[in-house]
Amino acid sequence: MTFYLIIENMTTTNPLKEEVISLIKELPDDITLDDILYLLYIKQKLLKAKEDFAQGRTYSHKQVKYMASEYD
Repeated sequence: MTFYLIIENMTTTNPLKEEVISLIKELPDDITLDDILYLLYIKQKLLKAKEDFAQGRTYSHKQVKYMASEYD
């Protein structure tokens, strides 16, 4: 299956969309759709983690060790 993506002159005011376009432009030509979806999934998770960190939604190492010990 071959996909042709034309995004050369695409402009948008959405910074997230611009970031995705930039990411896709930097990928190698032989990348698969599954690879692209995986990279976007990872990007989404990293953005969520960054937001959580900025909002103080984090756990200390001690808290994580305690939570993990509940599964032993």
